Amino acid sequence: MVRIGAFLVGLFFSGWLLISFLVGAVAYVTEPPAVTVEHEFHRNPKEVSFSFDGPFGKFDQAQLQRGFQVFKEVCSACHSLKFVAFRDLKGIGYNDAEIKAIAKNWAIKTPDVDPKTGEMSTRAPVPADYFPKPFANNVAAAAANNNAIPPDLSLMTKARHHGSAYVYSLITGFQNQPAELLKEFPDAKTPNGLHYNPYFANLNLAMAPPLTADGQVTYGDGTKATVDQMAQDVAAFLTWTAEPKLENRRRAGLATIFFLLIATGLAYMAYQNIWADKKKAA
Repeated sequence: MVRIGAFLVGLFFSGWLLISFLVGAVAYVTEPPAVTVEHEFHRNPKEVSFSFDGPFGKFDQAQLQRGFQVFKEVCSACHSLKFVAFRDLKGIGYNDAEIKAIAKNWAIKTPDVDPKTGEMSTRAPVPADYFPKPFANNVAAAAANNNAIPPDLSLMTKARHHGSAYVYSLITGFQNQPAELLKEFPDAKTPNGLHYNPYFANLNLAMAPPLTADGQVTYGDGTKATVDQMAQDVAAFLTWTAEPKLENRRRAGLATIFFLLIATGLAYMAYQNIWADKKKAA
């Protein structure tokens, strides 16, 4: 009796799901969803290659240091790295003295409290500090950026599909709205104060193009600072901030695969040896 009841209940739910699917399919065919400007003109990230691509890829420390320089001189005025400490820069090749100097000379000071008066104050960062936020709070951040709060970039490449390529494409993707877009969607003109970028989800964002000309940053290693090069470098740096242990994780994964292959071979040989006599007897 219980089995019959369970069968009937299952049949009911299966039938209901089938009816819902058919109703939805008919509605989709008879009244297809309206085509949106985002669906028509949003683009996937550009094709770009990095040294850390693939299971055997590794970070290029020179590129990471160049990317940090771009972040420092261009991006840090608006964006934060709240999950990265100055001392973490040792992971991209800076020594203790260099990190101490970077922290001491950082343009944005670290909030602090005067131990004598209890009043809020600021001080120069030290290596143990996380990168200070460029704005005191979200209200100040929105007021300075056309009512949009600049996102923290610590984990940006993990938060976006094809993160490294997305950052690179977004930085280099600012352009005028295509004529065909305005012809097909005349009401989709980019509002004043926003900027058209087909690699952004809704095509318009408050951030102005951060890299506008070659040589905007002067690299210490002599690399030519084209807009494309600077965009690749800062995208690589932000990949490192999101996954500083990327190389270690990949090495551990390869070692695990190698171990499992050997263990599988040994287990198979042990199986053959243990059951050899039994197979002959059979």
